Amino acid sequence: MKKNLVMTAAIGFSFSQLQLFIKSLRKFYNDEVCVIISSKDKIIEEELTKHNCVCIKTNIDKRDIQLKRYRIFRDFLNKREFNNILFCDSRDIYFQGNPFEYPYKGSINFFLEDKKIHECKFNCEWIKRTYGKKVLETLSNKTISCGGTILGKHSYIVKFLNLMIDETRKHKFKKRLKYLLTFRRDKEGRGSDQAHGNFIAHNNLIENTYFYSNKNGPIATVYHLEKILFDQEQRLINSLNKPYIVVHQYDKKWEEFSTSVSYIKKKLNIN
Repeated sequence: MKKNLVMTAAIGFSFSQLQLFIKSLRKFYNDEVCVIISSKDKIIEEELTKHNCVCIKTNIDKRDIQLKRYRIFRDFLNKREFNNILFCDSRDIYFQGNPFEYPYKGSINFFLEDKKIHECKFNCEWIKRTYGKKVLETLSNKTISCGGTILGKHSYIVKFLNLMIDETRKHKFKKRLKYLLTFRRDKEGRGSDQAHGNFIAHNNLIENTYFYSNKNGPIATVYHLEKILFDQEQRLINSLNKPYIVVHQYDKKWEEFSTSVSYIKKKLNIN
C-alpha cells in the first residue's frame, strides 16, 4: 500500500524552531516526512532522523530555497511513489490532527485566506512585479491562495511542481533599479512564489482543483483569519466548530496564540 508524504524545507532554522512542527505532526501521523536541510545542519539531521524523517541535504543558500525547493521535491517524487502529499512550510505550522484523514474533494487542494488579492499589498506587489499589471488586474478579485499548504495526489503535486518550476523560470520577480544596478537581492522578493502559485491555482492550470475556505476548511492560514476561536483543549476551531487539522502562520497573531501554543508545547514536552 502506498504511503502518504509530508514534504517541507527547513534551511536556516534551528531544531528548536522545528520542534512544534515535527512533534505535533508525529503525534497524529506515522507515514513519511521529507525535509530539505542544509548539508551543514548536522544537529537538525540527527534530530529529524530520530523522528523518522528523510533528509535531503543541499548547499543552496537559505535565501534561495524558497524558489529552488520545487525542483528538489519534483526530483525526489520522480524516484518514489506516494498516495497523497502535503507540500507545506515548517517553522510556522503545527498540527491538530492527521492531515490526510479528511475527505478532500480535489485531486489537488488549495487553501484560501480571508482576503482578496487586491486587499493585500504584499500579494499585489508580488504579482505586479512578477507578471505585470494586466495579470494583477485579472487576479485582483480572487481570494488569496496560500502557497504554504497544498495537498493532493502524487501525480497532481508533481504537475504543480513542474508548473512552478516553469513559471519561476519564465516569470521572475523584477528587482527595483537600485538592486539591479548593484547586483544585490531585493528583500521585497521574499515570498514572490506566491505570485506563481496564485497564477497557477486561479487560472485552473491543473484539472480537478478544489479551493477550501479559510473559515470552514481543514487548514487555517492565520495571518488574515477573521475569527480566532479555541475549544476547551486549546485547539483552533473553524466556523463549523471543528478543529482545524493544520494551523499555519500562528506566529503572526502571537498575542492570541501564546496561551494555546504554550499549552500544546507542554503536552508535547517541548521546552
